[in-house]
Amino acid sequence: MDPEEFEDIDSQGQWQNLYNEIRNQSQECSYKVAKFPENRNRNRYRDVSPYDHSRVRLENLENDYINASLITMEEAQRNYILTQGPLTNTRSHFWLMIWEKQSKAVIMLNRVIEKGSEKCAQYWPSGEEKQMYFSAEGFVVTLVSEDVEPYYTTRVLELQNIKTGERRDIYHFHFTTWPDFGVPESPASFLNFLFKVRESGSLEPEHGPVVVHCSAGIGRSGTFCLVDTCLVLMDKRKDASSVDVQKVLLGMREYRMGLIQTPNQLRFSYMAIMEGAKYVLGDSILKQQWQRMSKDDMEQQAELDPSLQDTARHPDELTGLISKLIGEKDQIVSVTEAQQTDLKPDSLRKRHREERIASTAQKVQQMKQKLSEAEKKRENWHYWRPILYNVGAGAALALGLFMCWAFLSQ
Repeated sequence: MDPEEFEDIDSQGQWQNLYNEIRNQSQECSYKVAKFPENRNRNRYRDVSPYDHSRVRLENLENDYINASLITMEEAQRNYILTQGPLTNTRSHFWLMIWEKQSKAVIMLNRVIEKGSEKCAQYWPSGEEKQMYFSAEGFVVTLVSEDVEPYYTTRVLELQNIKTGERRDIYHFHFTTWPDFGVPESPASFLNFLFKVRESGSLEPEHGPVVVHCSAGIGRSGTFCLVDTCLVLMDKRKDASSVDVQKVLLGMREYRMGLIQTPNQLRFSYMAIMEGAKYVLGDSILKQQWQRMSKDDMEQQAELDPSLQDTARHPDELTGLISKLIGEKDQIVSVTEAQQTDLKPDSLRKRHREERIASTAQKVQQMKQKLSEAEKKRENWHYWRPILYNVGAGAALALGLFMCWAFLSQ
């Protein structure tokens, strides 16, 4: 992935065209099982169905259908189960799938109610209710702990198989601020969430596939998996330019239809990948692969390319969030203002410093001028207020006398 590619698409407003191109190139496979009459009430949306070849099959049930797809990214060694938000009648199937596939975590990217509509049935205990029973498939879900953060909530749930008595702890990572058909507030908030999930080890191949869902299991869920996979590939290859985001997304779409639902979600995916790569790749590789500048043209590029002076849309925010997660500030590779200064030649650095000083002095002067004007207005008001008051009082008195004279003269 090349940052210049993003800038070209962004500056020309070509995200809709790129999104249409991806949709046209996506291979559509058969989904006959999803359309069986007995499975209609197991689908949240009529136009979102799992492909027959990649659908998750439930074991030991007469009807093995669930609206869920297994996505396997071999090079990245990532396995995801993308599924719809459970319906009331499929919650027990949802927990059965997690048990059978030995998933370590559930990643929830929607709220239960959005814009006044139910987007997902409540499938875990909350509030005063500490347990939920799913007797049809023989499971008890217990809320062990809950940690609420500004953008997301992390829970530990205990899943118990009533038939065998076996218990497992399941992580529940709930991103609570991602609007339907929209994007998170910033790439930094999303990456903070992603790195929190990674920190748990739930995405590693030694565990079963992580379960990812939103409402339909294609838009927000597809965005999460695309960003995570691309960052893994960049880390493995140590080469950002070798990762073709469009190609990766088309590969994912072979397993589940419609991944990433809007051009804006596609744009956000690119932004999050660019931001995340600064952490994944490391500083030296960042300079080689992303800036692609030699020492000879560094000064010229610094003047012409704003991306060198502001390599991230939210550099300070991202640096703070990752620093909080990792706990060691020297591991943060986002290029901050101080690091950028070290990259500039002496003459350019001196000029920029002089410009900043001049700009600051100008702003101070403007503020002083505004304060002076406000002070003059106050002084003028204090001067004229008693005069105006006396004139007004005199006019009122004269009017009163005139009215009395007019009344008496009648």
